Amino acid sequence: MTDLTQTTRPATEPAPHAAARTRAPRRAWLALAVLMLPTLLVSVDNTVLSFALPAISRDLAPTAAQQLWIIDAYPLVLAGLLVAMGSAGDRYGRRRMLLIGSIGFTVVSVAAAFAPTAEALIAARAALGFFGAMLMPSTLSLLRTVFTDREQRRLAIAIWASGFAAGSALGPIVGGVLLEHFHWGSVFLLAVPVLVPMLILVPLLIPESRDPAPGRIDLVSTLLSLAAMGPVVYGIKSLATEGFGGGGVVMIALGVAAGAWFVRRQLRSSSPMLDVRLFRQGSFGGAVLINLFSVIALVGFLFFVSQHLQLIAGLTPVAAGIALLPGLVAMIIAGLVVVPIARRVRPRVLVPVALALSAAGYVVIAVNATADSIAPVVVAFVLLGVGIGAAETVSNELILSSAPPAKAGAASAVSETAYELGAVLGTAALGSILAAHYRAAIELPAALTAAQADTARETLAGAVTVAEQLPASIADQLATSAALAFDEGVVVTSLIGVALMLAAAIIGAVTLRNPASARAD
Repeated sequence: MTDLTQTTRPATEPAPHAAARTRAPRRAWLALAVLMLPTLLVSVDNTVLSFALPAISRDLAPTAAQQLWIIDAYPLVLAGLLVAMGSAGDRYGRRRMLLIGSIGFTVVSVAAAFAPTAEALIAARAALGFFGAMLMPSTLSLLRTVFTDREQRRLAIAIWASGFAAGSALGPIVGGVLLEHFHWGSVFLLAVPVLVPMLILVPLLIPESRDPAPGRIDLVSTLLSLAAMGPVVYGIKSLATEGFGGGGVVMIALGVAAGAWFVRRQLRSSSPMLDVRLFRQGSFGGAVLINLFSVIALVGFLFFVSQHLQLIAGLTPVAAGIALLPGLVAMIIAGLVVVPIARRVRPRVLVPVALALSAAGYVVIAVNATADSIAPVVVAFVLLGVGIGAAETVSNELILSSAPPAKAGAASAVSETAYELGAVLGTAALGSILAAHYRAAIELPAALTAAQADTARETLAGAVTVAEQLPASIADQLATSAALAFDEGVVVTSLIGVALMLAAAIIGAVTLRNPASARAD
């Protein structure tokens, strides 16, 4: 997440445009390269798993709910613990937390690669979220320590943040190559060659860093943050799969109550784990909501498009990754190109225009959701990527520039939490709606056994697997029905994506202000 924190310049600090500036030592830039490794890993993991899902579904035969939890368990735990782990790093040492997180993430990744059941994989994904929460806040805090010059620190953090987009672009290609030649568990083994070098290089290049006056570790607030998100996600899944009789409303109510308790506790605390007062600033709260809606739309898109390209259009994992590569590259380019534009165009104009492009991408999918629609998917993802890439660059800067300098760390944690919560809701909300529509719309051939019917009705991957076991005429009938049911669900989901992007655009037009007007530099 881009951190362009602006601090009040002491009288002794040279102006940013001064010709002679002190260059950061080569050791600092090497440290930046090392700290980008976990960033790349996390962003690769977000996209590569969607491409591995069809293979996982064939091998482990998860239910629709388990399929969603395989994706959601990691970002759910990660989002709930980011702020707490950031506080732990302040107290016990950020480099120490980074090393512990790297060791744990590597070990659990190996366990996930060889998970024998869907339940075991879900548990491993949750454990990855626990250790992943140690990685991200530590890397950002350590960059502030390594780069003491403000302008150099801005450049370093901008490069660090580009790792998210670069990793997303690499994920489909690397994952596609691995899935083409190896078992699906190979996508988890990517963590080993990425994180093992960190264990060697971090102690050599990066000094330890602590907050001299850290806040207390609030275990109750940590549990409340998890209790707020877990029941809400579960409730959304329950409403989509079982309707209003499945206890979904009750779980959502419990989550909202826990969230309210969490906010109340933070407001009453002298050293809150998360300073929720930051949301009183319109530009801050609006930018966070824009990030949240954008990530929901992006992750939800990848969830259903990766299945469409492989299971309906018949592309290999590599070909499916290549089909999405233009959109991911466009996202990176848009995030860089928008920086000079943002100096001349107000955020309340620039962000809504960008999000309107993303909404247009979802419209393209809604109109062209057919079995042979590969070109429209490419065009749609380019539009979605350009809009989200540009909007998130501006909104992330506003999140941090709208906060007082003393609250920059809390603002960073909020930005990262919104990203991970959006990843959860992208599959929990959009994925659950798609799964529910698929089950309601699919028409099963009468020749199927009860077990085959249950498998085919549960997921698209299950229907494809069952079709492979049937005579040609019945297999074609089932495959056609499953494809139509899935793509009809894609239309519904895409219209919801349009609504999310338009809602985010309206929020941007109403709430966003220039950083300079939000707070003096």
